[in-house]
Amino acid sequence: MTFDYERISSEEIKNRIYINHNRYKTFLVYENNELSGFCFFTKFRKKPAYDKTAEIGVYLKPPCTGKSLGKRIVEYLEHTAKGNRIEVMVASISGENTTSMKLFKKMGYEQCAHYKGIADKFGRKMDIIDFQKSLHLSH
Repeated sequence: MTFDYERISSEEIKNRIYINHNRYKTFLVYENNELSGFCFFTKFRKKPAYDKTAEIGVYLKPPCTGKSLGKRIVEYLEHTAKGNRIEVMVASISGENTTSMKLFKKMGYEQCAHYKGIADKFGRKMDIIDFQKSLHLSH
């Protein structure tokens, strides 16, 4: 769930994600030649102090979940992020998305924040829960 109310313009997508960026990456996910979703790691904050931290996101169509695809995607994103000198990954997840929370916990992410009722979606207030993981870079 992206927490957008309307269709996102291609210009807005360019402001949110990085296409052909040398450090931050966005990928479309295909399984059996079918578009299954998208994933990314992007700037966590637009300040130099956070340059070694990235936000990770995985969005899959409902029929594509529960098949270990999310695990493979997170592993791939972490590997790619390490190669780009990212040290910490942060995942922000809707408090109702127990499947994503379970995935990120299984992948070694620890809950680091719980923002209560900060997002309005579907006519109600929703929590956002952040998870983080330190990536151990080889020197």
